[in-house]
Formats: sequence, C-alpha cells, structure tokens
Amino acid sequence: MNILISGASGLIGTEVTRLLAEQGHSVFALSRNTEHAPSWDIGQKNIQLGKDDRIDVVVHLAGENVAQGRWTADKKERILRSRVEGTGLLAEFFAAAAYKPRLMISASAIGFYGERGYEGLDEGSAKGTGFLADVSKAWEEATQPAAEAGIRVVHTRFGMVLSPDGGALAKVLFPFRMGLGGPIGDGSQYMSWVSIHDVAQAILHIIAQEDLHGPVNIVAPHPVTNQQFTRVLGKVLRRPAFLPVPKFFLSFFLGEMAQELLFASARVYPRKLQNSGYVFASSDLASALKSLLR
Repeated sequence: MNILISGASGLIGTEVTRLLAEQGHSVFALSRNTEHAPSWDIGQKNIQLGKDDRIDVVVHLAGENVAQGRWTADKKERILRSRVEGTGLLAEFFAAAAYKPRLMISASAIGFYGERGYEGLDEGSAKGTGFLADVSKAWEEATQPAAEAGIRVVHTRFGMVLSPDGGALAKVLFPFRMGLGGPIGDGSQYMSWVSIHDVAQAILHIIAQEDLHGPVNIVAPHPVTNQQFTRVLGKVLRRPAFLPVPKFFLSFFLGEMAQELLFASARVYPRKLQNSGYVFASSDLASALKSLLR
C-alpha cells in the first residue's frame, strides 16, 4: 500500500516507517518543505501530493512535543493548535479527495483519561479532566470530516513509549546508570507503558484489522506503579534505585507539566488490541527493558 506519514522523523514515526518499509509498503513522509511533495503547510492550510500519489493509509503522528519546555500559556497554545489544526487539515483534505484513503490513523494519548488513581481504564472509559484530557478530546474530534466521508478512523491513544533513543526512558537512563535513580514522589502513580517495538507492530495490526476503529489504547497489558517501574529498571541496569525525587522539586521547576505528565495516575489497558488478536512482543516490563537495553 501507499502510506503517508506525518511526523515520520519522530521517535514513533522512525520506527513505524522502518517497519512498514520492511513489510514492502511504499512510505511517503509528509514534509514541511513545500518545495517537495508530499508536503504541508498548516498555517496556509495547504497539502501537496505528487501528481500520481494515491494514498491508501494516513498515519498522522505530528505534533508539538509536550515534554519539552515549561507549559507557559504560549506553549499550551502551540500544543493544542499543532494537534487540532494539523489533524483537521489532513481530515478535510482527504475527505474531499477523489481517491480517499481506506484508513486514517491519528495519534492521541492516554492523557485523555486524566488523573484516575487506581481505576482500571479502557477505551470505554470516560474522558478525564485537565489540559491533556481536553487536548486529546479536541485532537480526536478534529478527524470528524474524514469519518463522515467514510474513511475508517483510528485514534491511537499512546501510553509512555519506551525507547533508549528518545522519550522518557532515554531521559532517565543516565541518572539510573549512575545509581541516582528513584521513584517520583511516593511512586504510587500508575504508569501505562509500551515498548517502541510493540507500538510499530500495533500500527501494522490496526492497518490489517479492518474492524478496528475509534480509540485504541496502545499500552502494554500490565501497567505498573512508578515505584515498580523504578525497581525493575534499577534491577535491569544492576544499579540501586532508591533516591526519591521530591514532588515539590519537580512542581517548582516544571509546574503544571509535572502534575499531568509525572504525577498523574492512569491504569490503562489495551482491551481493543487484545480482543482483536494482537499479541504483545513485550507484555511485562522486565522483558521489555531487557530487550530495549541489551
């Protein structure tokens, strides 16, 4: 198939592009360089495809990095607009296209569920409260033109993606290897994680499973508390991991971002993926970390 990917150079996009190409698909990266097709300019509301490009699947992963920089009012506006406007532009463009893709996979996040403590969550759970929950809802709603045009739409609600090449795991590897790792606060908050390899394989699975639509949680089946994550990572690295990071310290320096990204508890399960027959390569944290860090 011909597959168009936005955010192809990002952490998830790089792995997905590699795997799709290995499977024999033709992968086109949607570029911001408008001198070459395929490209897009969100501000100008313009998308250019090659003259004969017929796109079968759109994988939309682009968006402002939520974990980079303090959440000022301007940063929050960029986070929201980059997701809603970019998604809306793609949905409207392909809804009006003569040759419509059969599927649009649009990234979302388990931030949709907000702070939920020990509650078990799946795709049927209600939206939570908070900035990320509001962003995720608006992000998903922006695909509506594509759905109304008969395009199958899947919202991949990603959990914490584990990769040594980027994201949260890459950021904590150095202090943990120095023996300076530890839980955040009391470590009781749940972390719904997933290996980068399972992320890419799950996207391939979604493309193949034509009955999958709407929100799909991309998380491993065994969420852990932050304290459990800390203990397992320390054990895999063979380093002590007992130095807690004070909650007030992170709150002071990171503000609202710390509350929603580091302290919020979301115990999320991949009900739709598992019910559709997907088998995780790394279903428990220890095996995932050993595979990623070997």
